[in-house]
Amino acid sequence: MNAMTPPAVTFLGFETPARVFRARVQEWSDLPALRHKHRGLWQSYSWGAYYAKARAFGLALRDLGMARGEVIGVLAENRPEWLFADMGAQCMGYVGNGVYPTASPDQLRYILQDSACRVLVVENQEQLEKALAVRDDCPDLRRILVIEREGLRNLSDPQVGFFDDFLRRGEALAETQAPDFEAAIEAGQGPDLAFLVYTSGTTGAPKGAMISNRNAVFQLNKATEYLDAGLGDKTLSFLPLCHIAERMASVFNPMALGLVVHFPENAGTVANDIREVAPHIVFAPPRFWEKMHSQIELFLRDAIGPARWAYRRALDAGREGVAARLEGRPPPRQGLFARLLDRLAFRNIRVFLGLQNCRSALTGAAPVPPELIRWFLAIGIELREAFGMTETAGFAASTPKGGIRLGWAGLPAGGTEIRIADEGEIQVRGANVFAGYWRNAEKTAETITPDGWLKTGDCGEISPEGYVAIRDRIKDIIITAGGKNITPTQIESQLKFSPFITDAVVIGEGRRYVTALVMIDLEHVARYAQEQAIPYTDFASLARAPAIVALIQGEIDAVNPRLARVEQIKSFRIIDQLLTAEDEELTPTMKLKRKVIAQKYAPLIEGMYSA
Repeated sequence: MNAMTPPAVTFLGFETPARVFRARVQEWSDLPALRHKHRGLWQSYSWGAYYAKARAFGLALRDLGMARGEVIGVLAENRPEWLFADMGAQCMGYVGNGVYPTASPDQLRYILQDSACRVLVVENQEQLEKALAVRDDCPDLRRILVIEREGLRNLSDPQVGFFDDFLRRGEALAETQAPDFEAAIEAGQGPDLAFLVYTSGTTGAPKGAMISNRNAVFQLNKATEYLDAGLGDKTLSFLPLCHIAERMASVFNPMALGLVVHFPENAGTVANDIREVAPHIVFAPPRFWEKMHSQIELFLRDAIGPARWAYRRALDAGREGVAARLEGRPPPRQGLFARLLDRLAFRNIRVFLGLQNCRSALTGAAPVPPELIRWFLAIGIELREAFGMTETAGFAASTPKGGIRLGWAGLPAGGTEIRIADEGEIQVRGANVFAGYWRNAEKTAETITPDGWLKTGDCGEISPEGYVAIRDRIKDIIITAGGKNITPTQIESQLKFSPFITDAVVIGEGRRYVTALVMIDLEHVARYAQEQAIPYTDFASLARAPAIVALIQGEIDAVNPRLARVEQIKSFRIIDQLLTAEDEELTPTMKLKRKVIAQKYAPLIEGMYSA
C-alpha cells in the first residue's frame, strides 16, 4: 500500500461526503434533488426529504446491530431508494456496495460472500428470488429488504422485510435518535471507507475496489473542472449505479453543483425520458452516443426528400466548420441561408435527441471513433472525452471545454499526476487513487506502487501540451506473426461506429493477418432486412443471411482504408447468438470478454485462417 501519509482533501471545508451532504441539505433544503418517473408521473424529493430518508435508513441499520465498516448491498435499477440506502449507510459509517441488476445468482453469491454483506436491498420479486436462492451460502447476510411489493403480498419470511416498513422504523427512531445520526457523520474521517465498487471481471473474479471518503471528496472538487452546470440543472441517471461513473454522476456531482437527478421509469424508457427531461449534463459510454447517431441516420432514410436534402447540406457545411475548429483555424463565414439551414436541420435533431439544453456532453470507458466526435460537433454538441477507471474513483483526465483533440482523452485533473512508465503503461498518482482491493492485499500491492502510483494497465502517451491518449489495455495488444504491434480497441471502436455493429473483437495474435468477430445490432439490422425483403426466422438466421453478411462486409470495407495495411481486417464472422449481460461472453457493462470469446468461438476463428 501507499507508504506516504496523504494530505487532507476537503470540499466546502469538509473531508467526508457525508458532511458535505449535510451542509448542502442545510443550504438547499426545500430545493428539488431527486425525481423519479413512476407509471408516467414524476415524483420529486427535496434535498431535505432526501436527507430525512437517508437518516431513517441509516438509523434503522444501526437498530439491526450493524457496526461501522460493515457492508450493505443494493441490487436494483437506478431509483431514489438506491441513494437513500447508499447515503444513509455512508453517513452512519457503513460501507455501501452496488450489485448489477443483471447479476446471476452465482455472481450475487460471490459478491455477498466476498464483501461479507450484512443487509441487502433488492428491487422486486425477481431480484428477491436471486437472493433467496443463495442466502444459505451467505452466512453474514442478516436482512433482505424489498423495495416493490408487487407479487409479494403473502410474503412471510423472518429474514425478509419491505423497504418502506424499514424506513418507517427509521423515521420513528429519528424522533429520539437524530443526534446519533449527526454524531455518526461527525465521526467519519477522510481515510475511512465510503463504498465498494466491484470490477466487472473481464479477467478472473471481480475485485472489490475500496473508495474512501478522501477519494469521493477529491472528485467533488473536480466537478467544476469538467462540468458546465449549476444549481437546478438537470441530469438523467441511467447507467448502472454500481458503476463508479454513475455513482459519481448521480450521488456526488449533484452535491457539488446542486443538480437535480432524474431517474427513468425503467431501462427501456431512457430514450423517451431523456427527450422529456432535456438534461444539461449527459455522460455515457461511446456506444450510447453511437446509437444516437445511428438513430438519426436511419430515421432520415425514411424522411421526405427535402428533409434529407436539408440535413445533408447542413452536415456538409458543418463539417467544414468542424475541420477548421479542430485545426485551430477561424471557421468559414456562413451566409444567412446556411445559418437558417443549420437551425432548421440541427435544432430539430438536438430536440429529437433530448440534447437541446446539453452544455456538458461527455464520454469515456472506451475509445471514441473520431467520426462520432465530428458528427456531434457538426450538429452543435461538443462531445468531450474523459479518462478514468474504478481505481481512480472516476475522473482522472478530461477534455477541457473548447479543447477537443481527436484521439486524446484530455488533460489531467488538478492535483493528479499522470506518467508513462515501462511498456508505455499509464500510471496515475493523486487523491483519486483508490484505497486498494477489499480483503486482497496481494493484488493491491501489485496495483499500487510503494510511492503511490496506480498501475492502470492501459498503454498510451502524453503530448507536449499534457494531453493524455489511451491506446489500449496492455494485455490486449496484439503481436502478429510478422512482429507488428496492433491495438485492437482502436480498430473495434471504428467498426462500432456503424449502426449495424454493436460490438467486435479483433483477432490476430501470432497470426499472419487480422480478422474480427462481429456482433450485429438486432434493431438496425432487422430493420434493414425488412426494408430489403430479406427473409429470416430468428437471430441466427438473420446473422447468417448472405445479404446481411454482405452488409457487414461493406461496413468493414468502409473502415479498412482508414487503417494501416497491417491493421486491415481480411476476414470476419458474425456471432449468430444474441448476447445479453447474463451470457458468459459479456461483462455486466456489456463488454465482450476477449478470453472467453477466443475460447468459445475457437472453431469460428480457425475457419477464418484455414480458408
